[in-house]
Amino acid sequence: MKCINILLNRLKQESLDALIVSSAANISYLSGVIANDAYLLVSKKETIYFTDSRYTQEVKPKLAGKMSLKRANGSVFELIAKSCLDLELSRVGFEERSLPFAEYKKTKERLKGKAYLVPTYNLVENQRQIKNAEEISKIREALKITAQALDFIKGFIKPGVKELEIAAELERFIHYKGAQGAAFEIIVASGVNSAFAHHKPTQKRLQDGECLLIDMGVECSGYKSDLTRVFFLGKINSLSRKIYEIVLKAQEKAIKKIRPGEEISRIDALSRKYIADNGYAQFFGHSLGHGVGLEIHEAPSVSGKNDALLKAGMVFTVEPAIYLPGKFGIRIEDMILVTEKGYEVLSVAINK
Repeated sequence: MKCINILLNRLKQESLDALIVSSAANISYLSGVIANDAYLLVSKKETIYFTDSRYTQEVKPKLAGKMSLKRANGSVFELIAKSCLDLELSRVGFEERSLPFAEYKKTKERLKGKAYLVPTYNLVENQRQIKNAEEISKIREALKITAQALDFIKGFIKPGVKELEIAAELERFIHYKGAQGAAFEIIVASGVNSAFAHHKPTQKRLQDGECLLIDMGVECSGYKSDLTRVFFLGKINSLSRKIYEIVLKAQEKAIKKIRPGEEISRIDALSRKYIADNGYAQFFGHSLGHGVGLEIHEAPSVSGKNDALLKAGMVFTVEPAIYLPGKFGIRIEDMILVTEKGYEVLSVAINK
């Protein structure tokens, strides 16, 4: 597999004989199988997928011809350590962000000083930033269901309906359309609640004249979507209209600058400056966006702290916002694909 070969080259550069992969998203990426209670050992000699009896029959045909499969009947860490020793591995990397200390200790003890564990950071995550055609197709499918859900829910948005009822209808609909589930807890925030960036739906009832912010995504074949739209009940007041137009323009300015070779921090700065120039700098506190794929938040981070350059194949959100405490909040979020010559708004079919 191409992704395994790329990782093996990276391991060679890091003077590592192998990598123990414990992140579920990274295991899914490298194996092509949605991981449940699994580990992966990647080495030049052999790549081994470890899981238990609950999943072996399910994953066996999917892994055939790609990598070995070992079933853990007892301690999986003992099995991983034994495999490292059988393969005569010396320097074995592990993912410091996703391997708990207790699991690290168990593996180290069973290696008996014959192999050494070396912490690594973002080896696989950096590969995952560049999506291939198959990954992009899965993201498009997730976005298609998200678009259908947001269109469907318009029929339920009316005064008297509870935020929780809106969220429940969305959950039901996306399952009906074939999604594995929501990519994260759906945000349904009406009126003053929309000023909270990550508001959880409550028993609050929608009222005439309020705005309603919905931030949602779905999971399809392991891949996620993430979109935010704002709806208005009744007549839009002048302040709401003004803020909405500022946020929309700030998003447009950022998106138009997306192309390979552009600094990521520059994209964030363009949107942030427009909001600041209109007098609302203090009401936009989070980063402009984040990568989306096997995880809802992954590399690249679209923020003023990231000076890395955009590359074709990256997929991320652009979501400027203005939150006015005690009044309302407006956030507009779309998913963007960096193409060879510029960009594509993957969520273009969803009206703002």
